[in-house]
Amino acid sequence: MSTQKQKNELLIPVACAGINHHDAGVEELEAFRFADEKAFLADAGRVFNGVILLQTCNRIEIFVQGTAEELKNYLHSKGKTGFWTLSGKEALNHLLRLASGMDSMIIGEDQILGQLRKALALAQEAGVSSQITDLCINRAVHTGIEVRIQTNINNGAVSIGSAAVQLAEELIGTLAGKRITVVGVGEMGKLVAQALSAKQLIGIYVTNRTFENAKTLAEEIGGKAVLMDKLYDYIALSDVVISCTGAPHYVIHKDKLEEALSKHIWPLEEEKKPIILIDIAQPRDIEEGIAEIDNVKLFTIDDLKTISDKNLDMRRHEAELAERFILEEEKKFISELNRTASNVYLATLHTWADSVRVRERDKALARLAGADDKTKEVFDDFSKVIVKKLLTDLTFAIRGCAERADIATAEKLVLAVTKGEIKDNKGEIKGEIPCFRNEDSED
Repeated sequence: MSTQKQKNELLIPVACAGINHHDAGVEELEAFRFADEKAFLADAGRVFNGVILLQTCNRIEIFVQGTAEELKNYLHSKGKTGFWTLSGKEALNHLLRLASGMDSMIIGEDQILGQLRKALALAQEAGVSSQITDLCINRAVHTGIEVRIQTNINNGAVSIGSAAVQLAEELIGTLAGKRITVVGVGEMGKLVAQALSAKQLIGIYVTNRTFENAKTLAEEIGGKAVLMDKLYDYIALSDVVISCTGAPHYVIHKDKLEEALSKHIWPLEEEKKPIILIDIAQPRDIEEGIAEIDNVKLFTIDDLKTISDKNLDMRRHEAELAERFILEEEKKFISELNRTASNVYLATLHTWADSVRVRERDKALARLAGADDKTKEVFDDFSKVIVKKLLTDLTFAIRGCAERADIATAEKLVLAVTKGEIKDNKGEIKGEIPCFRNEDSED
């Protein structure tokens, strides 16, 4: 095996699977979504050493310490179909591009970093993360931050929320002098509201299940907080409604909106003005049938594609710089994961060495009849230092082998020291090292 090939080989099996905005629409995302994230993690944690579940408005992805085939079979057992899988360094590359905003609908968006941190925290809370999955997510987030420092990939307004505002502006020409209702004040709602605050609106209405949260956001942007039970009245007043709650069910229903619109009086207009509803929630907030109401136009995340394409065109040069940076980070990522793979061999080596240390320490102390506690402490510290210094170079050598994906040599080194065994290239024991003494005897 060549050195270059060794450097690109990943010793620890990792894989990811899922669907996202590249290959799935709103309906497919809803069907694939895991409604109870904690229950999914608990179940998957019984199959894989580490599991991360990432669910956003336009992607559902699972990252595991395990093989792609195992993940594929597991998801099939849960009734999931139509998903893609990636394994090894392809999975790592995807994770790095994801964290860097390169795989997002809005290239360069920052929200994915917080979403990855949240996914990791949820896995840790559920007790289903591992050293490997922790390392993967943390390394990806670090890379994502560095990409944004090294390039201008995230300059300007880059989020699903700002894209929804841009779509609204394109649909009606200008938002100046318009009224807009924002439903939901979570992270996405805040991004929407912030993007709207500079649009010279004559009215921004903010509503949320928890009124105090709506009031806080409304005060920040100079808008008006409204009670949720007044939602339909304010929709009827609005030119645009952008909905982005985290509710698991519809928030805006057809029959209630029809009723509210039928009661609304338009004293200065012969016809009712059109109302644009943009649903960027996942699961969806707005009942599909609403699109059948006269003068009501409904748009979803799927309709942000044109905004996404324009955003990519503007950032193409920065995206190319980011891709080159990611490739360099991928090499470091593989080395770091492979170095972690050496831990099992180092644990064997250091456990063996410590057992020898303790045995020989106790023999020496037995020859010092009546040794006091201070003497015992000195002997113990001395023996630890000696062992540590003797193993330092060997530890570095084993880790170096692992980084190069040469785990066979790492294993040979450990076996040669701990058991006096020499293995051939096929992994078969050829014999013991001459004069190697593994028995418990004194000179």
